[in-house]
Amino acid sequence: MSDVVIAQKAPYKVVVERGKSYFWCACGRSGTQPFCDGSHKGTGLTPVKYQAEEEGVRFFCGCKHSGNAPLCDGAHKAL
Repeated sequence: MSDVVIAQKAPYKVVVERGKSYFWCACGRSGTQPFCDGSHKGTGLTPVKYQAEEEGVRFFCGCKHSGNAPLCDGAHKAL
């Protein structure tokens, strides 16, 4: 299993659509941050599915250390 890569030390602001599924990159290697592009293959890490129950702005974790993944919990402030 590979270590997680910090994509950025700040959250990603994303407008989500109600009913849509999003797959958050948990490894930090994706070129389409904060979402998965398959770059995790071979790392032992897998993306996290987020199902938007309501339309609106969400802040997806960019540091990959959130205790509330895939959403930001401020963990990047301690890195």
